[in-house]
Amino acid sequence: MRIISGTCKGRRLKVPNNLPIRPTTDYAKEALFNILRTRISFDQLEVLELFAGSGNISFEFASRGVGHITSVDAHEGCIKFIKKTSEDLSFPITPIKADVIQYLDTETKAYNIIFADPPYELEVSEIEEIVNRVFQNELLKDEGVLIIEHIKQSDLSNLDNYLDSRNYGGCVFSFFGKKGNFYIGEDEEEEE
Repeated sequence: MRIISGTCKGRRLKVPNNLPIRPTTDYAKEALFNILRTRISFDQLEVLELFAGSGNISFEFASRGVGHITSVDAHEGCIKFIKKTSEDLSFPITPIKADVIQYLDTETKAYNIIFADPPYELEVSEIEEIVNRVFQNELLKDEGVLIIEHIKQSDLSNLDNYLDSRNYGGCVFSFFGKKGNFYIGEDEEEEE
């Protein structure tokens, strides 16, 4: 796994083999951050990563100057890896070991970006639970966006607060937010 941009650009991170993870590919990650960098200033964000796994997305945000990131995962090994790597790189990441749904029901802070990479085998109804809790519990700031990574076979376009989806290789990023507050234009390259 490597960090693709920012202060730690090109840095390779050795992830333990025993972690139950499926990191976002460099191709998909770069495409996602190309969308984000044209719309937001990274140094003014507060980010929440759900199903953080190796912390791949959190590390990318931190390398790009995000001041505070919370990374949530239920697996102890993932949390230990994120904590150690964050300390080694002096990244402002707070790792939290918790069940994501329970965490969403107890969290009270609102974020600019919430990124969720749930297991690909989750049903759309289970992903909908995540979306509903984020909005019911008001965990996004007014201009905020929820981004969910999922497989092509999961169509999330009928869920409340859906904005748009982008397909990159084997994964899709679906964006959720208040209409008009986070524009996803047609200017990025997308793979069909």
